[in-house]
Amino acid sequence: MSMGDTLEQWFIREVLAHEGALMRHLSRVWPNRSEIRDIRQEAYVRVYEAARRARPLAPKSFLFATARNLMTDRMRRERVVCIEARGELDALNVLVDEISPERRTSAREELARLAGAFERLPLRCREVMWLTKVENLSQQEVASRLGVQEKAVEKQVSRGIRLLAAALFGERAEVETRNSNRSFERATARGQRRGD
Repeated sequence: MSMGDTLEQWFIREVLAHEGALMRHLSRVWPNRSEIRDIRQEAYVRVYEAARRARPLAPKSFLFATARNLMTDRMRRERVVCIEARGELDALNVLVDEISPERRTSAREELARLAGAFERLPLRCREVMWLTKVENLSQQEVASRLGVQEKAVEKQVSRGIRLLAAALFGERAEVETRNSNRSFERATARGQRRGD
């Protein structure tokens, strides 16, 4: 039996066996019915590709988490946050029993704080952060798209991270960031003096 056959048999037994449950969840959670089969198919592809490298220990949980991440990515790309869909995404979490209501509430509050902090970023900084951190473009791609130097993108990313950290963690994060930057600069200067 070839390795491909073994993977296929595993995939049928451990992943495809949950198709009914996955489709019921997707039908309940995702508002655009015409995209449900695409999400399912993309989830299968990602799970299969991941299993080629290393088979997940909890295939059902991995499948549902993959589908959840795909929907989150789609919502981000469209920049449309459907409150009903976002609230119902918790239903996809197969490990929901392992997460306490307090942790879920805390996570929602943190997400709301992050969203608020993101919205308060200066316009250009917010745009650069969105392109680099959400759309996952390289700094070079962002610079090309916005018609600016790559160094300007780098500065905006650094600024955005500092502002978000300050908004989320308060003054302590700013102090730690400044101290970390100073330590890095001193280490770099020492390395240059030694000729490293």
